Parts: sequence; C-alpha cells; structure tokens
Amino acid sequence: MSLRNLPEIKAERLPTICAFEPDADALDRWNAGILAQQSPENTISILDVIGEDIWTGGGVTSKRVAAALRAIGDQEVFVDLNSPGGDFFEGVAIYNALRAHPHKVTVRILGLAASAASVIAMAGDEIQIGKAGFLMVHNAWVIAIGNRHDLYEAAKTMEPFDDAMATVYAERSGVKKSKAAEWMDNETWFNGEQAVKEGLADNFLPADQVAEDKTKAEAARSINATRRVDALLAKSGIPRNERRSLIGEVKRGMPDAAAHVTLDADDLKAAIEQLRSTIRS
Repeated sequence: MSLRNLPEIKAERLPTICAFEPDADALDRWNAGILAQQSPENTISILDVIGEDIWTGGGVTSKRVAAALRAIGDQEVFVDLNSPGGDFFEGVAIYNALRAHPHKVTVRILGLAASAASVIAMAGDEIQIGKAGFLMVHNAWVIAIGNRHDLYEAAKTMEPFDDAMATVYAERSGVKKSKAAEWMDNETWFNGEQAVKEGLADNFLPADQVAEDKTKAEAARSINATRRVDALLAKSGIPRNERRSLIGEVKRGMPDAAAHVTLDADDLKAAIEQLRSTIRS
C-alpha cells in the first residue's frame, strides 16, 4: 500500500445512458506540449487525456498505468502529470493502482492536473507542482439520456462519486469535507502557490524541471479544438454519436481543415451549429 493512508475510491460504471466527457475549460487551458525536462527510469508519464481518446487513438488508461507499475516493480515511482482530465472511472482506477503501490509515489504536476487528473494527483505520497501549474477540482459530470427514471438513476449513482472525491481532497488538504465539496461545487482552479497553501500539494517543482515541446504543442492545437467543440456540444446535450457525426461532416466540408492545424474551435463550433440547423430544418 501507499506510504500514506490514502482512502480507496469505490466507483462502479455508470448506466449505459451516461458518458463522461472532458471539461471544455480544462481543454482550453491545457498546453499539451508541457513535459519533464528529465525523468528517472521509474517514471510513469501521464501527458494526455484520461481514458481512451477517440480523436487520436491515444489517451492514458488504467491498463497502461498498471502495466507500467508492473514493469517498474519493487521500487519508488514518479508520476509526471499534465492532463485536462477525462474519464472519471479511468482516473479512479489509476488513483487506486498508484495508491496500492507498496513504495513511495511522487506526483509531479508539470502543467495541469484537472478533473480526473486531479484525482490521480492525490495518489501521491508527495505532490509537487510547478508555480505556473494548475490543479482543478469539480463535481463529476456526465451526459445522460433517457426518461426521468433514467436521469434520476444517473443522479443517484453519481452522488457517492462526488462524496468520495470530497473525502480524498479533504484528507489531503486537511480541510473539512464540506469545504472540499464547496471547492468542487464551484469548479475551483488552484495555481501552484494556492495548491501548496491549501495543502493539495506539498511543495514546488523547480522551474528547470519543466520543459515545453513546441512542436507537440502546435500539433495538438487542431485536435484540442476538436476536443473542445466536442465537450461544448456535449454540455448542450447532444448525444455522442451525433456529435461525432456532425464534427466529421463539418471537417469533410472544410477542404483546408487538414492543412491548417490551428483550426479555430469557435469557427468549427459555428460550422457545426449551422449544420445542425440545416439538418433539423
């Protein structure tokens, strides 16, 4: 087990009427090019969205982290973290896997640890964060489809998830659970200094340990625009399959889209809205 007495998070999958989606604001703030200047061999890098990413075929899954832990074996582990979050259940599974490791786990928040990634960060026996880094906590949110009974079931199912996360944040920071729940209700962003002050991180990560791959950051802009639009449309209640279809049709209708990797998310969203209106008229 972890050196700290960290609480386990128990979470079963939501009903099939629900699906977790990344937070649009977190995607907007995320610089995918942030990485570690140097990392020990016994390091697990979590530098992507949490869970399988349909847009790239990538993403960080609990299976990948479990395999990395097996490969590292009987020694301490470093976790380099820069992620906008994603699938809550994958985040919980990764947290529990790190929590169960029998040696010290040091989490280094290089850039952003938002949503499900902030849950993963809490698995560290020691949490370091860059002064320019951010940590964001909020209630789990999903897209749910169905009648009132389905939606009631979804809401009831999510209650213990939020309670479990509030427990983890409270135990780490030393605040009352009600205070942690308030942070989550308000979707609270902590910069590096605030995270350390509130006890959500232990100390600062030296600036010279953080680097930026500008090529990777530039290449990620286009896909991040797509992810942001997908997240925004999800918040408007559009089902996943319809969102994928709409975005695909818009991209096929933009012959220059592939060439311009800096495709603006607002332009893409406007095009999708126009397409939706056409389809439904």
